[in-house]
Amino acid sequence: MNISTPLTEEVVRQLKVGDAVEITGVVVTGRDAVHKYLAKGGELPPGVSLTGSIIYHCGPVVFKDEAGNWKVTAAGPTTSIREEPYQGDIIKKFGVRAVIGKGGMGDRTLAACQEAGAVYLHAIGGAAQVLAEHITKVRNVYFLEKFGSPEAIWELDVVKFPAVVTMDAHGNSLHKEVLAHSQAELAKRV
Repeated sequence: MNISTPLTEEVVRQLKVGDAVEITGVVVTGRDAVHKYLAKGGELPPGVSLTGSIIYHCGPVVFKDEAGNWKVTAAGPTTSIREEPYQGDIIKKFGVRAVIGKGGMGDRTLAACQEAGAVYLHAIGGAAQVLAEHITKVRNVYFLEKFGSPEAIWELDVVKFPAVVTMDAHGNSLHKEVLAHSQAELAKRV
C-alpha cells in the first residue's frame, strides 16, 4: 500500500499488522537524544511540526557534496526499544502518526498507537544503503550542533520507502505474537 505524509488518523487506522507499505513524503529522524529532550519538555525548532509525521529511528550517514548539499549514503533503522520510555508520550503530545525502526517496541508505545491512531513500521536492518536510495533529498537538519550527526533531526524527502506494519492502531503487535509463539515452542523443548 502506498502512503503519503502527512498521515491522517483515517489512513493509519486502515493499516493492519502485516501490511507492506511504501512511504512517499517527508520523514524525520529521531534517536535517543531527541526523544529524551522532547520527553523532558524540550521544544522543537521554530516552524517544525510533527503533526501527521513519521519519525524514523535512524542515524543516517550523510556528507556534503561539492555544491554544499547534504546527501545520505546509508539510512538503516536503529533498535527502537531504546525509545520505549519516551515514544508513547511523544506520539500523543506531538501528533506523530508512525514510527519506523527495527525490533519493535513495548506495551506503552502499543497503547499510545491504539489511543492516538499511530503505527509502528519495521524497516529492514542491514539494508542501510538500499534504504538510502529511497531518500531523494535532505530538506533540513536540526540540532546538529546540539546532539551531533547521528542524533540530530534530519528532515528527509522519501519516495516509496519500504516498511511493514508490525504494530497497528488496533492494539495488535506482530512482535508480541512472535514472542508468544517462540515461548510456547521453547516450553515444549524444555
